[in-house]
Amino acid sequence: MHGEPDELKQVFVVGHDWGAIIAWYLCLFRPDRVTALVNTSVAFMRHVFIRAGASAVKPTDYFCRNYGPTYYICRFQEPGVAEKEFSPATARYLMKPILCNRFTSSAAGGEKPADTAAPAAPVEEPLPPWLTEEDVGHFVSEFERTGFTGPINYYRNMDRNWELAAPWADAKVQVPTRFIVGDGDLTYHYPGIQDYIHKGGFQADVPGLDSVVVIPGAGHFVQQEKADEVSQHIYDFISKF
Repeated sequence: MHGEPDELKQVFVVGHDWGAIIAWYLCLFRPDRVTALVNTSVAFMRHVFIRAGASAVKPTDYFCRNYGPTYYICRFQEPGVAEKEFSPATARYLMKPILCNRFTSSAAGGEKPADTAAPAAPVEEPLPPWLTEEDVGHFVSEFERTGFTGPINYYRNMDRNWELAAPWADAKVQVPTRFIVGDGDLTYHYPGIQDYIHKGGFQADVPGLDSVVVIPGAGHFVQQEKADEVSQHIYDFISKF
């Protein structure tokens, strides 16, 4: 982004995970301000993002029904519960397991849902090549300073965002879009998500979808695990505009 926001007519947007969710909303609400979008990890899931009709299922109910009440999104809903696990005092203990978790299909299937949020034991194995001790130290120091309530509140507000987005129930993402996901990402193994992404549902909801890139051997942090490859895909796409 170059220049002051008030001076900008349009921008290129790149989002990952919660950033991707916010970017999807932005492209629904203000497509006139976005030239093109590259989102990673989280596809546009209409039933999770937007209330459509009185019989629609709330996002938290959807996750709890599919993965049970111990799934991290479900556990995060009660104020104070997650804060006991994710306190500033435990940031150093938690950060490596969270970052090193492969977020694979076993976690998505709910076999050990608690492990996707608060691992039971510290990870002593070497860090992956894309992650340094300096990186981990930075994340730890920031969460020691701020605590975890702010980030966790994104999950607590999912149902409210879903309600507020109801006026856009029939809207589609018309912004030119490229979607990138690692084949080992938790989000790529939600029930039915691969059929949705590859068999027309995603394209129907996102008519501006130019391409889907599935990166072999990458997990949730695809933009770090395969930084050069992801950067090239981003550059190639936005260079069209």
